[in-house]
Amino acid sequence: MLEMGEPQVLVFNAGSSSFKCARLEPGSGRVLDAALAERLGTPGARLTLKHTDGAREAWDLPGLDHGAALRRVLERIDTSALVAVGHRVVHGGEVFVGSVVIDPRALSTIEEMQSLAPLHNPANALGIREGMRLLPALPQVAVFDTAFHQTMPPEAYLYALPYALYDQHALRRYGFHGSSHRYVAGLAAERLGKPLESLQLVTAHLGNGCSACAVRHGKSVDTTMGLTPLEGLVMGTRSGDVDPNLFTFLRDQTGSTLEQTTRLLNHESGLLGLSGVSNDMRRLLELEAEGHERARLAVLVFCQRLAKGILGLCAGLDALDGLVFTGGIGENAARVRELTLERLGVLGAQIDRGLNAEHGAAASGRITATGSRLPAFVVATNEELIIARETLGCIRARAGTPALAAPGPREG
Repeated sequence: MLEMGEPQVLVFNAGSSSFKCARLEPGSGRVLDAALAERLGTPGARLTLKHTDGAREAWDLPGLDHGAALRRVLERIDTSALVAVGHRVVHGGEVFVGSVVIDPRALSTIEEMQSLAPLHNPANALGIREGMRLLPALPQVAVFDTAFHQTMPPEAYLYALPYALYDQHALRRYGFHGSSHRYVAGLAAERLGKPLESLQLVTAHLGNGCSACAVRHGKSVDTTMGLTPLEGLVMGTRSGDVDPNLFTFLRDQTGSTLEQTTRLLNHESGLLGLSGVSNDMRRLLELEAEGHERARLAVLVFCQRLAKGILGLCAGLDALDGLVFTGGIGENAARVRELTLERLGVLGAQIDRGLNAEHGAAASGRITATGSRLPAFVVATNEELIIARETLGCIRARAGTPALAAPGPREG
């Protein structure tokens, strides 16, 4: 099957009430179809499907579930050249240090890790089961957000807790957004005109979820997220770092239960909690420009914590060859980049406001001035593409045929 023309991979990213999927050519990076299912299992369930020729289909399908939505997508696309399905899986723990072809044991292990990522792994496993049910002839591959960070040294991944908690329960820092950090680090190396293995970078993936990563010679050596995606930077609805005694404080002051405080930190905090109006950075920047004080405060806290996180990651490096902004906020919010770089003067960062206003539109993606000691770049992430390439590499390795030259950075 792998010898027939340009192989295609279906990339699947399942959430608890939504999913995204895309049919791609891993070699060229061409997206042939892309689907988004939202509010699944509710009266407002909706499915949209875009094709490579620009055609768009949309359906309002009350009560639609994951399986029915995926089945409708498969009925509307050409599956004849598909060689595998690649699944984004958020948490691989210490078990999965790379992508794997899924067998019953691997799927069971993914499901057992739901305590580490209760908002993500159950949904990811559901997506895998639906993929196996609807496309039983195709291998299914799991690509883990945490795998890239398995190269972190113990001093970066251990918490200062009794060691028995790590030894017995694998309680440690794992990190996330690994595929994105890996991909944009490789593209930044191309733009710097140097091998990735010779560079030391910090990559900042900024969206509704945010994390930054120190990449030394192509490997993750530290990152801001931890045991779960709650640790680290300020995010859309997640608080990022807080004092652990917050749980006791809120219990004593407000009577909040463990579950209520956990929900507050994950769903009611971050940009939404600070501003009181929105978790969307675009909206907050609009409101800030109109003089909304709480929106301005949310933006400032976001950028202050981001700059602090970037500086902290430098502890794992002996030099910093470049800073990369990516993700929906990182690629599109010029003010966020400007406010962050203003706080990185100690690293010699000097922004070029013209380039920054254009979101690094030049071929290099650079947004800092020629004389800046720290070059900073805007690089568009493409997690679907790297998942597709990882997937093809996995099944080719299993079949004993050559994989793609590196499942990493290639724009297309």
